[in-house]
Amino acid sequence: MNHKNNKRSSFSGKIGFVLSAAGASVGLGNIWRFPYLAAKYGGGIFLLIYIILALTFGYSMIVAETSLGRMTGKSPVGAFHTFGKSKWLSFGGWINAIIPILIVPYYSVIGGWVIKYLVEYAKGHGHDLAADGYFSTFISNGVSTELCFIVFTLCTLGIIYAGVRNGIERVSRIMMPILVVLSVVITVYSVTRPGALSGVKYFLIPNPANFSWMTVVAAMGQMFYSLSIAMGILITFGSYMKKDVSIEGSTKNVEIFDTAIAIMAGLMIIPAVFAFSGGDPDTLQAGPSLMFITLPKVFDSMGMGTFVGIMFFVLVLFAAMTSSIALTESAVSTFEDELGWGRKKSTVIMGVIMLALGTLSSLGYGPLGAVKIIGMQFLDFFDFLTNSVMMPIAAITICLLVSRVIGVKAVEEEVMHGESAFRRKKIFNFMIKYLCPVFAAIILLSSVANAFGLISM
Repeated sequence: MNHKNNKRSSFSGKIGFVLSAAGASVGLGNIWRFPYLAAKYGGGIFLLIYIILALTFGYSMIVAETSLGRMTGKSPVGAFHTFGKSKWLSFGGWINAIIPILIVPYYSVIGGWVIKYLVEYAKGHGHDLAADGYFSTFISNGVSTELCFIVFTLCTLGIIYAGVRNGIERVSRIMMPILVVLSVVITVYSVTRPGALSGVKYFLIPNPANFSWMTVVAAMGQMFYSLSIAMGILITFGSYMKKDVSIEGSTKNVEIFDTAIAIMAGLMIIPAVFAFSGGDPDTLQAGPSLMFITLPKVFDSMGMGTFVGIMFFVLVLFAAMTSSIALTESAVSTFEDELGWGRKKSTVIMGVIMLALGTLSSLGYGPLGAVKIIGMQFLDFFDFLTNSVMMPIAAITICLLVSRVIGVKAVEEEVMHGESAFRRKKIFNFMIKYLCPVFAAIILLSSVANAFGLISM
């Protein structure tokens, strides 16, 4: 086992790990899902619940996955197999490994849409983007969506090809600071628009009257998506983490980074849309329509719309790119570890999978629009399958592995490596043994019931 570990790439240190893990977690989910869910499920009260969950549930899962990766020096399948070859351990390893392979193709399609909008803003066509029906016309045109998707995919694969330190870490070190600066600039601009203050109040001040059980479920689901939990990424990144880097310290930094960006995304988007719509929270649509339909209209109504549009879509492109790099890296690492392929071959094969599955999602609103799986387009189906079904199951397998097979003691030892104390040890032990699996099961049941129309979320 050891001879293999010596050759394993690693991050240069804590900053490399934190920026790469934060890059993995700061993605499209923060920018288009978080503001929408916050607006829909009560603004400030949603934000409060989200932060509490991130500090307990999210924290425990990040620590468990990172420790598992560093302890074994392997990607998900190998990490699970280190503790035995039983059927459920194989299942746990593979489900964690397959999730990123299924997510990154459709994620790259959306990355392609972002490239298209950025190019159009740069050409000064911002007004056209705000026209009714522009987005639906664009995504139903198979050729242009496919081209943009291929460009995004090739960028991701090029970075992965360069390796952990030269590729992922180097890109994260450049993109993440720029992302933070752009977020601050756009947030300040958005919050100072006339009429934006009511949006700020709605988003930041908790109103208990807006609380419902769905607020908790929605916040739980978003936290999964947002912190890159149960996607194989943190196990893989943990395996690249040096022993002298503090797991607990790094986790805290990732949490702060991710939550700050999610809050800034809320402040970028909610006040601007409130000011634009005269304070109607219902104009904040879910997912793509918020980013590709509502926001171009908002930018068009602003003084410096083209400039803000360019800045915003650069920010979104960086967020999408850092996440797609992390997802692809997790998949490539699995191929290297489990199939014994070299990095070149693994990257090329992953590229082929991305292009094949991504093309289904890319053409799903156009030429393949008639083909539906349980009433969903390909992109929506892959999103539902990975986020609502597979990720909660993957999280449950990690909790069981840590609490029943390895034992929390072993994880404590890994976290304590070179540390004086494991500060949130009690929270970690309680969450991983009892609450995390229950929470994951709740997300699984409520989202499946919602998909089949048994409950409405």
